[in-house]
Amino acid sequence: MAQYFEVHPENPQQRLLKQAAALLQRGEIVAVPTDSSYALACHLDDKDAVDQLRRIRQVDDKHHLTLICRDLSELANYARVDNKQYRLLKAATPGPYTFLLEATKEVPRRVSHPQRKTIGLRVPDHKVLLELLALHGAPLLATTLIAPGETEALNDAEVIRERFEKQIAGVIDAGACPSQPTTVVDLTPMGSGDDPVVVRQGRGALSVLGL
Repeated sequence: MAQYFEVHPENPQQRLLKQAAALLQRGEIVAVPTDSSYALACHLDDKDAVDQLRRIRQVDDKHHLTLICRDLSELANYARVDNKQYRLLKAATPGPYTFLLEATKEVPRRVSHPQRKTIGLRVPDHKVLLELLALHGAPLLATTLIAPGETEALNDAEVIRERFEKQIAGVIDAGACPSQPTTVVDLTPMGSGDDPVVVRQGRGALSVLGL
């Protein structure tokens, strides 16, 4: 049965977040709030956890998983970013955007796109999640919490616990999240002088990116 951590959205109780971080360190999957919708998150370097993440969502290895980072300095360890790409990233982070970028060798091959060698990265604007990342001490690998066969992301922690309590180890309840997913922008074309490509229009405004 999934542990349930009810935390204050602005001043989350550290002891509860430490317990959630310990689950992640042990290779468990935790439902976490973000500035878009709830997401399923796990330790980047745990193959079994990554496989379980894909099984819960019923997605294959061509589905982009996302690295959630605390800030851009951390993001730079996992993606190749030139000056033009960095300016766009800086304009939109933290915020409800996911950027597709060329993965570095720091990203395990099993979690990058098998053909394109790309990875989704984002820096969220969510107090609880950022504090969890600080306690975890590394980025988390995540995917939007959309139930198999459905199209809408889940944003109610109690519903998530009821539906997934046998598949995940914990749920962090920091109140309802927005129901919109992130805006996804592919920045890899910029490497060859082309414009970024909007893959999905979500909560993040394109005007912030000048698109």
